[in-house]
Amino acid sequence: MLVKRWLSNPCCKSRKNTMEKIILVVHILAAAAVIGLVLLQHGKGADMGAAFGSGASGSLFGVSGSSNVLSKLTAVFVAIFFVTSLTLAFLASHRTGNGSVVKATTAPATQVSPLPAADTPSVPAPQAPVKENAAKDIPN
Repeated sequence: MLVKRWLSNPCCKSRKNTMEKIILVVHILAAAAVIGLVLLQHGKGADMGAAFGSGASGSLFGVSGSSNVLSKLTAVFVAIFFVTSLTLAFLASHRTGNGSVVKATTAPATQVSPLPAADTPSVPAPQAPVKENAAKDIPN
C-alpha cells in the first residue's frame, strides 16, 4: 500500500525508474549468487564415486559442514530472486505511457504531391525482349 502510493506520486517519476534499477541490480546479483552457490555445493553422487576410489569426497568447507550453510544460503538467494522477478514483472506491467513500442517508434506517413503532367516527359518504359526459345510454362 505504501509502495503503491509512493510510486503513484506524479511529481516524482524518477523514483520508479530508480527503484526499478535497484531491483534489477539485486535481481542480477541474486542470480549470480544462486549460480555460484549451486556450483559450490557438494553433489549427492560424489560420495559414491569416492567410495570406489575416484577422488576426494570433501568440498570447500569439509565433508559435513558445507551442506547446511550452502543450502540455506541458496534457499535465501532463490527466494530473493523469486521476489525480485515478481516485482520486476509487476513494475513492467504497470508502466505508464504508450502500450506498444512499435506504435511509439513509427513515423507518420508524409504525403508526396505528384508533379504536374506538363512538366514530366512522356517516355515509354523499355520492354524486355521476347526470347523465341523460352519455355512456355515459365512466365516472363
